[in-house]
Amino acid sequence: MALSVDALRPIEIARLPAASPAPAMPPESRLEMPVQSLSRWSAQDGRRLAASDPYRAPWLARLFVFGGAAALTAYGAREMYEVVSVSRTTVLQYVLLLLFTLNFSWIALAFTSGLLGFLVLLRKPRPLPPLPDDLRTRTAVVMPVYNESTARTFAALEAMREEIEATGLGDHFDYVVLSDSTDPDAWIAEERAFLAWRDKLEPGARVYYRHRPKNHHRKAGNIADFVTRWGGAYDHMLVLDADSLMTGETIARLAVAMENDPDAGIIQTLPLIINRNTLFARSQQFAARVYGPVIAAGLSTWMGRDGNYWGHNAIIRTRAFAAHCGMPDLAGRPPLGGHILSHDFVEAALIRRAGWTVYMLHDLSGSYEESPPSLIDLAARDRRWCQGNLQHSRIIGSRGFKLATRQHFATGIMSYLASPFWLFQLIVGIALVLQTTYIRPEYFSSEFSLFPVWPRFDPERALALFGITMAVLLAPKLFGLVVFLLDAGSRRKAGGAPRLVVSAFLEIILSALIAPILMVIQSGAVFQILLGRDTGWQPQRRDDGSIPMRDIVRRHRWHAFLGLVAGLSAFMIATSLFLWMSPTIIGLLLAIPLSWLSGRLAAGLALKRLGLLLIPEETATPPIVSRANALQAENARLGFDDEDGLLALYKDPELREAHEEMLPPPPPRRRGDIEPERVMAQAKVMDAESIHDALSWLKPEERMVVLHDRALLDQLTRLKPVAEAAE
Repeated sequence: MALSVDALRPIEIARLPAASPAPAMPPESRLEMPVQSLSRWSAQDGRRLAASDPYRAPWLARLFVFGGAAALTAYGAREMYEVVSVSRTTVLQYVLLLLFTLNFSWIALAFTSGLLGFLVLLRKPRPLPPLPDDLRTRTAVVMPVYNESTARTFAALEAMREEIEATGLGDHFDYVVLSDSTDPDAWIAEERAFLAWRDKLEPGARVYYRHRPKNHHRKAGNIADFVTRWGGAYDHMLVLDADSLMTGETIARLAVAMENDPDAGIIQTLPLIINRNTLFARSQQFAARVYGPVIAAGLSTWMGRDGNYWGHNAIIRTRAFAAHCGMPDLAGRPPLGGHILSHDFVEAALIRRAGWTVYMLHDLSGSYEESPPSLIDLAARDRRWCQGNLQHSRIIGSRGFKLATRQHFATGIMSYLASPFWLFQLIVGIALVLQTTYIRPEYFSSEFSLFPVWPRFDPERALALFGITMAVLLAPKLFGLVVFLLDAGSRRKAGGAPRLVVSAFLEIILSALIAPILMVIQSGAVFQILLGRDTGWQPQRRDDGSIPMRDIVRRHRWHAFLGLVAGLSAFMIATSLFLWMSPTIIGLLLAIPLSWLSGRLAAGLALKRLGLLLIPEETATPPIVSRANALQAENARLGFDDEDGLLALYKDPELREAHEEMLPPPPPRRRGDIEPERVMAQAKVMDAESIHDALSWLKPEERMVVLHDRALLDQLTRLKPVAEAAE
């Protein structure tokens, strides 16, 4: 018997709804993360090491590095004293001696640490054991993002997941994108990229996404939010940056190392720079690949289990981190007070204080990152790091910190104070030449003397000391180059020995020209911070695009002017002074063309075609790099990063529904607590006749309000399209 339409109607009404989509985040598993005190600590609050073979600090290596640096500094200081004390020594000469000693101690420490790394790397490395068939623990691979390109970040995470699955240990890893994005278009692009990735995977794939409404405490707060809400479900978390990439084997080995070491709190890798093509970035990439392993081996050897944490490409024991790494705010206002910017050093210090070890596996390959494409981009990032490291001057004396930890803080602080010390040394040198040339000697000093007080120098000793200083400064690079040349496979993949030597020479020349510019930039940053000027937190530019010339001129015009004034002044005072300062003068004079050329993609690619500044990963690209680059190209074709976020929600009801599902519950609002952005956003949406009106009227802050408000989103979707509004 045929059925009527009415007979079918009840069946349609009774049809089961489609299965609801998987949640964007797993069920919460909370951990307490108390804020730590920097002024109170008792040894009883720490834990005892659990390993049967107790850890012993590498005191012999530390004696070699710090004792050798002290001896070398004493020698350099004595030679400098002999240079300036030919006759009676003036106050300015003593100031010059002090500044020289501080600067020389800095490069002497780098020399002895590099020498230790060189000796370590001369030994044949031990083969790595095979990976186990199973793990006992769970690890969350977390990638914090802040207004980043989704094409790159999701491609990297997808490539890492594929490689981990290929190890057979994929069931022990989850993947979480932790968004702190404040750009509304970036936020919606992230959600679209996440949903598209999840749709490609099998049901039940453990990939997650969370957007935080307020980026309180920035990256440290982003990680802390994840730990306190979901950290209880994971034994470890592998923390990445938005430009991080790690092979599946490397990630699995980190998890195995953490399982096998009951005392490990943080295990750090050495990230190598990849995917860079501008001249500036390729120079940094080459330096990191050739010289970086020597530096890392030295650091890893003398640090032992009192190591440092660089904030990414490292695995962390989640409960230890939660119990001991709650980040305190510093008393006072920024820049030296408030939220701690360079939180990673402090987290390593706190977890080490509590009795957990922190160390680096310098010989574990397969860890990568990217670098700023230009000098201006590096300076922008460096300004934030400078403030964070100078904040450590208020933390270095905290209770309970290990001696090696305090040295890490001192190194970070000195890395930025070295620039103004160098600048002051140049200024004092100019003043001394001026004094010698134009100021009459003091014939009648406060002390009886048959001779006038007249600053004099020993030119032969000065020339010899200059040669020693250059040798100490460049030796770590030579150590790295020698080790690299001894590795036949790496040498061949990087273009062969002749090209490697030429590349090293080019890198040294470029670094020498850029060094004076960085000296002035970092000195300016230090002075600004000491004067109370806070820095912002802008997303890092990671592409290979060039910067407009007008921006380069605006950023470097004072550097070039300073070089011109210094050059003319030095030449007018004395030819010898001009020659002594010529490396600094030339670098500053060329600041504008050098910054422009070094940031050019064409210049870097031209050297690449000549086989210069090559690294092995370019000629024998690791599979994960090729896969991530291919996925990035696929993601870019989807265009998520290029589309207006509100317009995408307007056009796609399913996307809007998924977005609303991912929104957290609205926070409670007190009566009378009026937010101007919310009031303006509501007024503009209510007054708009078409979606074009709303999109053109709403400012970025108001767009964020709309994206967080389900009612305003509903009102937005009821607006007419542009064509209907025109009718």
